[in-house]
Amino acid sequence: MTVAGSLLLALRLARRELRGGLRGLRIVIACLALGVAAIAAVGTLRAATEAGLAEDATRILGGDVEIHSTYRTLPPEGRAWIATQGGRLSEIVQMRAMAVGPSGERSLVELKAVDGAYPLYGALVLDPPGATGLVLAPAIIERLGLAIGDEVRIGEARFPLTARLVTEPDEVATPTIFGPRAMIPLAALDSTQLVQPGSLVTYEYRIALPPGTDVRAFAAALRAQPFADGGWRIRRADQASPSVARFVDQAASFLVLAGLTALLVGGIGVATGVRAWLEARATTIATLRCLGAPADLIFATYLAQVLVLAAIGIGLGLVLGYGLTWIAASALAGALPVPPRLGFYPWPLLLAALYGLLTALAFSLWPLGRARDIPGAALFRDGVVAQAARPRLSLVLTTALAGLLLVGLVVGTADRPWFAAAFCAGAVATLGLFRLGASLVMTAARAVPRLPLPSVRLGLANLYRPGAPTPIMLVALGIGLTTLAAVAMIEGNLRRQISDSLPDVAPSFYFIDIQNDQAAAFDRTARAQPGVTEVARVPSLRARIVAVNGVPAAQVPATPDTAWALSGDRGLTFAARMPEDTHLTAGQWWPADYSGPPLVSFDAGLAAGWGLQVGGTITVNVLGRDIELKVASLRDVAWRSLSINFTLIGSPGLLESAPHTHIATIRNDSAQDGAVLRALTDAFPNISGIRVRDALEAIATLLGRLATAVSATASVTLLAGMLVLAGAVAAGQARRVRDAVVLKTVGALRSQIRAAYLVEFGVLGIASGLLAALAGTAAAWAVVRFVMHTDWIFLPGTLAGVVVLCLLLTLGFGYVGTSLALRARAAPLLRNE
Repeated sequence: MTVAGSLLLALRLARRELRGGLRGLRIVIACLALGVAAIAAVGTLRAATEAGLAEDATRILGGDVEIHSTYRTLPPEGRAWIATQGGRLSEIVQMRAMAVGPSGERSLVELKAVDGAYPLYGALVLDPPGATGLVLAPAIIERLGLAIGDEVRIGEARFPLTARLVTEPDEVATPTIFGPRAMIPLAALDSTQLVQPGSLVTYEYRIALPPGTDVRAFAAALRAQPFADGGWRIRRADQASPSVARFVDQAASFLVLAGLTALLVGGIGVATGVRAWLEARATTIATLRCLGAPADLIFATYLAQVLVLAAIGIGLGLVLGYGLTWIAASALAGALPVPPRLGFYPWPLLLAALYGLLTALAFSLWPLGRARDIPGAALFRDGVVAQAARPRLSLVLTTALAGLLLVGLVVGTADRPWFAAAFCAGAVATLGLFRLGASLVMTAARAVPRLPLPSVRLGLANLYRPGAPTPIMLVALGIGLTTLAAVAMIEGNLRRQISDSLPDVAPSFYFIDIQNDQAAAFDRTARAQPGVTEVARVPSLRARIVAVNGVPAAQVPATPDTAWALSGDRGLTFAARMPEDTHLTAGQWWPADYSGPPLVSFDAGLAAGWGLQVGGTITVNVLGRDIELKVASLRDVAWRSLSINFTLIGSPGLLESAPHTHIATIRNDSAQDGAVLRALTDAFPNISGIRVRDALEAIATLLGRLATAVSATASVTLLAGMLVLAGAVAAGQARRVRDAVVLKTVGALRSQIRAAYLVEFGVLGIASGLLAALAGTAAAWAVVRFVMHTDWIFLPGTLAGVVVLCLLLTLGFGYVGTSLALRARAAPLLRNE
């Protein structure tokens, strides 16, 4: 028979078998559909969010081009040049300030002073509409107990509240981090007296260009103008939210990997389902082989059926995933940076389908190859005595190729290839760990001495009998629980550090914008407050790193986890003596009376990521002037202490003469927080106090949202594991029924049979739970230490919950399977035997 004829015959046989229904194969479809749906939903939501960022770029940025500067305003010649290019200009000034209500209650706000042209794009929605004057976000109105018309003090000025802020069109590009939004007219900013020499003030100039203008060419020409310098950040609308885009990409990467774990567990379900399905058709396959059907025909017939089932599962997964995208978009509407542009995005769906197909092939070829190479006579015995046949080398290599293609797809499409590669390596190692664990459980059960209780002996024997599902059950449920344990441990570590560790060592308040002539009075006033135990103050400037060892910042070959410090402004201070608790890793501190060229002590972690060593140079732009700093030392920065820490600490002299303010930390009795804040902001209206606990609570809230999303995706992995566990129980149900009938026939009691099966499943649950706890702990430790770069805290309670959950799941499924087996009538089965 020709190859074409063989293929047609295989397709015809496959079609006839599939007409008998999909019973026994539903688990295969369900496992593939679940994993594909998770990946498709995450990918589509990510694409929709990115499309929302791109479509609303001008509204998000607030203009076609933005000029961002700290401390300095745009010179008149800059305004004139923009006007000659046909651009419309809107000026925005942002800073932090204290808002004080009529009753004396106060709160930190993100102050935004806008001119009459704001907003150039989008709509500013107020309640009531069209109001002018002071506008506050609802959170600050509720916090201060305000009503429209109430007077609010900001700095030295008092404003009547005119409206509630409903929608801020450029909220993503100008987020509120430490407090709610307060908005005033730009013309009223001077009356607040908040803008002082060295105050932390940012100036943003949004430019709306005439239609058809080449935005890239305009931005390049703007950078080339004489009035532009290295202290400015010029960005286009398509660069409006790089940090948001990075956040979306990284969050999506983690969620996709969680979805891939679900698909991996689903792959085990595919292998289990295909194997059980082939075992149920052992007689049919044996008959075909005895009638002379070639092995290749058998293989092609059942491979065609697997591909059909894979197509059904993938199709269902794509539909389910697309539907989940709409549900997730609604559920996460408040957490997403922009409303996602829901629509049809073929690439995420195609990618999810490809993942599903490669998973189906990688996990089904082995059982198909096993059926292909077992002779017909052996297949008649295979239901009683499992055969040890292995697929031929060509199929082993094909299976390995499918696995490598799957790994290549994961790594090649990841935003962080090294992390994806580590995930793949970890997945393979975890599979090996659980397979090794299954072998050890079977060996240990075989080595247990003869026990007096027959039910315990039988339960242990079930773990290592021929065809025992021990490896499949251990791997299936274990991987899902490993993912859940790792996520729970990571989340628990971050929450513990934020809620427990940090508040114990963190200061109570940060105070910023303290002027030079206020510094001594501030210290006296702060120390005089009841409950205050410590006051620390240092000078503070803002600087932009423009070059490292003479290489422009944009061209520095920084590692991904350190590149952030090369964009935006960095904190800079100066000190004659080395601060307390400073740990130098290289170099030496300068003498207290040093008066030579500017030196700097730099963060050792960033230096390692940039290839910077002692003796190298960092060029910073301070107030429009480039200053080259020679690296005198490198130091470990204890960021987690939340004390005053700076990436850059310079030597006095040149930096000391630059306009600057001071930043201070205060530690006090938490019961005195309100009194301390009130006393200092009343005495110095221009300074702003940041309550550390409020910032930590905001971080914890954000972490909670992220943890919910990741835990939900990890739960999909556990659900896939439960499906596989159910499939493994169902696959062995025929053997379990036969064993139960034989045992009842020879006089075993139902309670003894039930106890035997519960022993079997109990040992499986404890073993898989302990292995999941071990693997999940290792994975969480690696992520916390090497990805998040923070300290590790062991959480035994979390791991105990994983073990208990695993035990309950296996006992539950085992009890259901045992109960169904015990209901079987003995006579029909014995007659058939």
